[in-house]
Amino acid sequence: MAEQLKNRNEMSKEYTWRLDHIYENDSLWEADHERVERMAEGVKAYQGKLAESAEVLEAAIKGVMEMSRAYEKVSVYAHMKSHEDSGESKYQGFASKADSLESTVEAASAFLAPEILAIPDEKLQGFIQSSAGLQFYRKYIDEICRSKPHVLSTKEEMLLAKAREVAGGPSNIYNMLNNADITFPDIRDSAGHEVQVTKGRFVLLLENEDREVRKAAFSSFYSSYEKQKNTLGALLYSNVKGNIFFAESRRFNSAREAALFDSNVDMAVYDNLITVVRKKLPLLHRYMKLRKKVMGLSELHMYDLYTPMVKAQSVVIPYPEAVEKVKQGLARMGETYLKDMEQAFQGGWIDVYENKGKRSGAYSWGCYDSHPYILLNHSDNINNMFTLAHELGHAMHSYYSDRTQPYAYAQYKIFVAEVASTCNEALLMNHLLGGTRETQMKLQLMNYFMEQFRSTVYRQTMFAEFEKEIHERAECGEALTAELLSEIYLELNRAYYGPDVVMDPEIAMEWSRIPHFYNSFYVYQYATGFSAAMALSKAIIDVQEGALERYLEFLGSGGSDHPVELLKKAGVDMSTPAPVENALSVFEALLEEMEGLL
Repeated sequence: MAEQLKNRNEMSKEYTWRLDHIYENDSLWEADHERVERMAEGVKAYQGKLAESAEVLEAAIKGVMEMSRAYEKVSVYAHMKSHEDSGESKYQGFASKADSLESTVEAASAFLAPEILAIPDEKLQGFIQSSAGLQFYRKYIDEICRSKPHVLSTKEEMLLAKAREVAGGPSNIYNMLNNADITFPDIRDSAGHEVQVTKGRFVLLLENEDREVRKAAFSSFYSSYEKQKNTLGALLYSNVKGNIFFAESRRFNSAREAALFDSNVDMAVYDNLITVVRKKLPLLHRYMKLRKKVMGLSELHMYDLYTPMVKAQSVVIPYPEAVEKVKQGLARMGETYLKDMEQAFQGGWIDVYENKGKRSGAYSWGCYDSHPYILLNHSDNINNMFTLAHELGHAMHSYYSDRTQPYAYAQYKIFVAEVASTCNEALLMNHLLGGTRETQMKLQLMNYFMEQFRSTVYRQTMFAEFEKEIHERAECGEALTAELLSEIYLELNRAYYGPDVVMDPEIAMEWSRIPHFYNSFYVYQYATGFSAAMALSKAIIDVQEGALERYLEFLGSGGSDHPVELLKKAGVDMSTPAPVENALSVFEALLEEMEGLL
């Protein structure tokens, strides 16, 4: 009989997060939900009055900030509670109410940007000069002014704000389908026992030494998505059309340009990434050829890519041991960082193990008025130890930004969101490689590190190219059917993985299981963030003068400047191809060393 997941109420409290740190009970959440609705009405009272005086303008901005801060707390709690068990209708209802409230909040503040932009420049600058409060909000106002070509009239902005709730439908439906409704046929393990296939166990099953187990898990998993392909295709196409609608409404040339605008990232950064990675595809092909040779396979299939290519030592890393290894790996960050990080383990920040209905994957989240939280679906292996280090990087980035910056400037942009997490992984890897003298273990760690390059730089760039192509096709009026999406995705896999990998037809459906495609043009930042992190971690490891201090300052910088500028201050210039090229040079060096050892 297949091992069944526990229900949420059966999980040990020791390994679950403490959301009562946000709200002690649901009644307090409901009270805050109502309070945000009243705050929205209060904000609306400033509509049509911003040009009257500096005092009115300051009060309006402050009111919007306070409303946004209160809404963030309401939203985070509701959604995190819903992620504990997607089958718990009460908290799915909370999440839906929070989503509706978001539309209310956006609609209430929709007048702000258009009215600020309508104030003559000379008058606006006079307001700012005469008011210490407005000087504090200067960067916020400057960002609004930067968006002037893309801000509509107040009525139009209100309509777009209301439309966002409807436009979020594809993502919401996908999440319910993907997390609550899709189930997978059981398979048999090497001993003939039934095993329940879940999203949380899928990659673990693909790491299995028994090739028949890997193949069976691969087939079980994608056959379930294949059965829903038309629904999944329609959802993704609807999401793309929503992106195009909002981009065109705001007078952007493309959905991609609109997505990159918020972080003030030039599209050349995106294009440079694809260009450099495409140029370096022969390295990935060479790695695939080595994998095929070392594994002794006549054919290398997609389900063979996750299992270690070298004979792995049996390394079981229970969660408590993973915690200790991560602490050791991050010792270079200094005593203060380690002391602050200890709160994550002792203070109810982390939800560790998978349970029935729990959201898949891992993330770090929270609000300005709470400590950060981490959701895991931990299994006792090396990969999940690195996931812990990764999510702690996110959490500490948020922790330091929230402690250092006022609410208006605490939130860092997505472009830098993966830097701290990947830097943590690089530091942990350096520590582990430096601490082993045994060749087989070193090969095992190198294999893992190379897989990080494959999955984070190459694979995420392939995802980014997929997003670019499907949006461009839709912008040209082409309908995105499930068949077309699969065709595009399969061709990209062929190009990226090369002639030594058999393109199993099931992999054509992989696009349907990637939730990040509903947060469009996000994934390229995994690759750029990884590249930046390689440079920053190397500087810390090499004890370059001022490197750690600059990096810690970066962690506390939040959104106080544009992300490309923040990284420049930390020592990495992402406006050039150099960081991606240098990161793949590290991959090439690892590949050459591994070829020599094998």
